[in-house]
Amino acid sequence: MENKQREEESAFLLVEDLEEQERVVEAVLFTMGQSVEVGRLAAAMGQDEDCARKAALRLKKRYDEERKGLQILELENTFQMCTRAEYYPHLIRVAAAPKRQVLTDVVLETLSIIAYQQPITKLEIEKIRGVKSDHAVNKLVEYNLVCEVGRLDAPGRPMLFATTEEFLRRFGIGTTEDLPGLLPEQEEEIKSEVAAELQMDVNELEQEEQQIKLQEGGREAKKED
Repeated sequence: MENKQREEESAFLLVEDLEEQERVVEAVLFTMGQSVEVGRLAAAMGQDEDCARKAALRLKKRYDEERKGLQILELENTFQMCTRAEYYPHLIRVAAAPKRQVLTDVVLETLSIIAYQQPITKLEIEKIRGVKSDHAVNKLVEYNLVCEVGRLDAPGRPMLFATTEEFLRRFGIGTTEDLPGLLPEQEEEIKSEVAAELQMDVNELEQEEQQIKLQEGGREAKKED
């Protein structure tokens, strides 16, 4: 009896009309007020994820073509309805302005390193920048632009950082793969820095080996005496 009831409910929730599918997506995104996974959209219309994604993309296209005040953002495997950025000045006339997040040059530089090199440790960030980055990383975590995503399998197990869904929303991209490519000269600069860093590590190892040999030689000389 229960199985039959569930089948009847599933049949009732099955949405086959394309326009109706878009309306279901629209209703869910508006009501949730945050990013919604494709799987949950699929469940709402009784369809598979591929069908739900296509419906959300059709809705997104329609919003863009009609230049509505709202837009549909695709964020990796989720969708979200939000206000278009150009209407923010109008919104703050009737709503309290949120606390401004100041992204200084230092914070932006740190964010770009994390975005292109993620997941990355704080020590690796500092090697690239050449200075301590505690404050910048902490600010990015506070602004919810980066987050801790695990620990590196290395001595001390340092924390790994990566960008967040808020980062994608803030910069209007669907996935980190949509980040603009680096210029050839920037790639060469990074390669040079990496090569120099590796050479420094090799030199340090050679110096340590020489010191060990000298220490061992000194011990042998003392034994002979």
